[in-house]
Amino acid sequence: MTRLAICPGSFDPITNGHLDIIKRAANVFDDIIVAVFNNQAKQPLFSVEERIELIRQATADIPNVQVDSSKGLLMDYAQEKNAQAIIRGLRAVTDFEFEMQITSMNRKLNEDIETFFMMTNNRYSFLSSSMVKEVAKFHANVSDLVPPVVEAALIEKFKQENV
Repeated sequence: MTRLAICPGSFDPITNGHLDIIKRAANVFDDIIVAVFNNQAKQPLFSVEERIELIRQATADIPNVQVDSSKGLLMDYAQEKNAQAIIRGLRAVTDFEFEMQITSMNRKLNEDIETFFMMTNNRYSFLSSSMVKEVAKFHANVSDLVPPVVEAALIEKFKQENV
């Protein structure tokens, strides 16, 4: 049986912290689906299609990773894909309470799918997509925070912005 894990997120945009978690999860599971979900509480910079393409390019060197999206509930999606696990990254203690709430609800919806938490690499513990967008908006260098394809996309998005 293939061990499939879903790595969900809004990925607006994907960062090196996300990639760290994805690469490490790809070493543990046979297959990983990076699933783009829209967070209703956030106003996205990139469309779902743009995010999917950026993730595909950023993960092209990881053979057991595929990229998809869903508009529904994560646990419905995971069951549809026959996934055994959900991968969630933790940056700091402050993430834990929020992630625990999500995991508890997911467990109530489907107790057969396990959630695995991975601590991010310390060099990315401060990193968030929101922070990257804010810094890029002001034309600061984000080359060590995101994959090159994302850096180029951010530069293009904010090219016309005056700060």
